[in-house]
Amino acid sequence: MSLFGANTGFGSGGTGVFGTTTTDSHNPMKDVEVTSPPDDSISCLAFSPPTMPGNFLIGGSWANDVRCWEVQDNGQTVPKAQQMHTGPVLDVCWSDDGSKVFTASCDKTAKMWDLNSNQTIQIAQHEGPIRTIHWIKAPNYSCVMTGSWDKTLKFWDTRSPNPMMSLQMPERCFCADVVYPMAVVATAERGLIVYQLENQPSEFRRIESPLKHQHRCVAIFKDKQSKPTGFALGSIEGRVAIHYINPPNPAKDNFTFKCHRSNGTNTATPQDIYAVNAISFHPVHGTLATVGSDGRFSFWDKDARTKLKTSEQLDQPITACCFNNNGNIFAYASSYDWSKGHEYYNPQKKNYIFLRNAAEELKPRNKK
Repeated sequence: MSLFGANTGFGSGGTGVFGTTTTDSHNPMKDVEVTSPPDDSISCLAFSPPTMPGNFLIGGSWANDVRCWEVQDNGQTVPKAQQMHTGPVLDVCWSDDGSKVFTASCDKTAKMWDLNSNQTIQIAQHEGPIRTIHWIKAPNYSCVMTGSWDKTLKFWDTRSPNPMMSLQMPERCFCADVVYPMAVVATAERGLIVYQLENQPSEFRRIESPLKHQHRCVAIFKDKQSKPTGFALGSIEGRVAIHYINPPNPAKDNFTFKCHRSNGTNTATPQDIYAVNAISFHPVHGTLATVGSDGRFSFWDKDARTKLKTSEQLDQPITACCFNNNGNIFAYASSYDWSKGHEYYNPQKKNYIFLRNAAEELKPRNKK
């Protein structure tokens, strides 16, 4: 009986308990399963930076824990360590040298996890849950940026209990991204703010949202010179906006596209529309992955404005995704995102993190 085969051990010949053929709906893409995944919904994933040899994956969850796995070249995953918060962990990131991991939690604190000593210390405090955390490495300073539901964006040098700077936002922080010298934060009430990080962080521009529904995820993309030039913004209404900061022709260059929706353009049946839970750009090709509450991941080429691939449907939503530093591995997490309320929550259902070989599928089709 193969590990991912149609035979699941209920009866013989691939027939299930109820006599129907069983398919492996928790892993329809037959991707590698990460061992010892968290015991509650997975909120965030982050791979180690290129400065580190090998690949290490960090995942945070609603079970208040942060876990670290080593991903070996043969695809095997080895659980390495784990740390706890006293509330759900909403975001994680790495320091640029890979020696530390930063974690943000609903317990209103952020912590710095030193992987060498396996010790954590609190480095940040807010008056509400901390939703986002990012490491900023500038020529003249380094710090951690935290975005909270207390409507502030704070910058911490990790050594002082007080922030280096605190910036007021119009609303609660829902998602953020940093690619030096640019940060973008999307808030409640469809707020969108771009910050510049040179010399010291400051607000650069407020942008009217290109989307009509609640912001869910944002990811900065770079130009051919590896400079941040715009961002992709996802909403709960199955739609992504591609937005350039200073495009030659805004009306033409900025656009939105629909994704994570069911039964296509058939107008006879109503369309099911799902949230876009995460967006991640491929570090080499600049193509992007989106994952959604519909339990699918999709790969896109924003320059050619084409879809490269959509996965089969998993039996639960995909809540997080990321690429490793050279773009060969795509990690995605399957767990309930509460998008259909408490009545659809099944505590018996396991959470999974899957790893997929992403080297070929994210190449643009018509590369000259």
